[in-house]
Amino acid sequence: MTHTNTAAPGTPAATAEPLTLRRVHLGAGGPPSDVRIESGLVNAVFPAGESPRDDGQSLDLDGRTLLPGLWDSHVHMVQWAGLRRRLDVSGARSAREAADAVGRQAVALPAGEPMIGHGFRDGLWPDAPHKDLLDALVPDRPALLISMDLHSAWLNSAGLALVGRGDHPTGLLREDECIQAMAELPTASVELTDQWVREACVAAAARGITGIVDFEYADNIADWTRRMNGASVPLRVAASIWSPQLEAAISRGLRTGQILDTPGGLLEVGPFKLLTDGSLNTRTALCHEAYPGAVPGEPGSHGLEQLPPQELVSLLRRASSHGIEPAIHAIGDRANEMTLDAFEAVRCHGRIEHGQLLAPKDIPRFAELGVTVSVQPTHAVDDRDVADRHWAGRTHRAYAFADLLAAGAVLALGSDAPVAPLDPWLTMASAVTRTGDERPPWHPEQRIPVADALAGSSRGQRLIRVGDRADLVVTDADPLTADARTLREMPVHATLLAGSWTHGPSS
Repeated sequence: MTHTNTAAPGTPAATAEPLTLRRVHLGAGGPPSDVRIESGLVNAVFPAGESPRDDGQSLDLDGRTLLPGLWDSHVHMVQWAGLRRRLDVSGARSAREAADAVGRQAVALPAGEPMIGHGFRDGLWPDAPHKDLLDALVPDRPALLISMDLHSAWLNSAGLALVGRGDHPTGLLREDECIQAMAELPTASVELTDQWVREACVAAAARGITGIVDFEYADNIADWTRRMNGASVPLRVAASIWSPQLEAAISRGLRTGQILDTPGGLLEVGPFKLLTDGSLNTRTALCHEAYPGAVPGEPGSHGLEQLPPQELVSLLRRASSHGIEPAIHAIGDRANEMTLDAFEAVRCHGRIEHGQLLAPKDIPRFAELGVTVSVQPTHAVDDRDVADRHWAGRTHRAYAFADLLAAGAVLALGSDAPVAPLDPWLTMASAVTRTGDERPPWHPEQRIPVADALAGSSRGQRLIRVGDRADLVVTDADPLTADARTLREMPVHATLLAGSWTHGPSS
């Protein structure tokens, strides 16, 4: 092979001449083929060994599998990029155990530096998070733990004072209070944050990712425009819009799917994000039935309604009438019903993010209304014990991926990173196996085939065709015949974005 590429690792370098990928299986279970790439597109496909030996670069892939590039349809990129720099308390089995971990870590930090951790799950804890627990172990600096689902934060007294909530009685902030507190924390510089984000993008490309939908709570279009104009980014990005940016986006004439003026045309306008309820672990997902131990009718007994139905309809109508498709966070069955009712009233296309617990009558409505279900299969694996406790008797209709597919719904798969790792193979394996440990599958009737998991991870693209963008991934194993472990840990040989290497042979 003759190939020259002087780009930094993870940087899409312009392909100066055509590239032929020889002896590669065209798609999962596909025929041995030679694939010619030119000007960022799939230019031609030949039976293996029959491509002309003409100009350009050539790479023999020795029977590996060529797949459409993979997308993660739901990430929070800044939070994911910063995750590796925080204390992981996801293994803590009690509030006391999590607080002890914070105390041990804080000793090693410079004086006064905030102690930030992530990943706690209090849904099964025998004791409650409280500021007094943290105060006893970390009295001299702010300490904050962010829950795995991003819907609650646990702070000590110094942390509460730092975010202007020094009189909070418990230090456990939920939903809006949590989001506001995280926004008020001291942050790394823009330059350092952008560097961390780019490193996370390079790592994602190494797992076959060619695009993400970013739901960071920020002005994502402005942030990604700055990043892409400042340095090369090895991914396509659909940048979501939140309520504070909606009117500005409308006044600029932005529309979902519109390609923005950045190098390589890698940035597009994403959907309009809204929240209707909370989460399962925080017990704020809005449900028809009360949570165990709650008194029906009391505030919060059925979860939290973040947005009244009439306001939801109004916002959907406002955004969709200007070509901006909504993406609505809905986890509990009551929140999903309310959101589907809003889509039916407005008659616009869009997405429901998560769709974790569904009433049987609502499952066919996704296909009927043309609403995509953006799901995170690893949540089904991680949340099985919490769901068994707090949604007891209803889990047969939780994370109902197979039922949704059978009803004709379109699934878009993602991680919700940092809630789960930004790894499409972990996402797909969770959808296919419904287990992440040695236990039997959780509700195995809701497993989906590998082919459907691949389609849900590649924006619905099942085939590689002439004329397609050359956003491609080469794997050492065929996903259709891989065992569960190989699928989860899939060895990715190379990734191409618009025909240029972002991972692999010459990146």
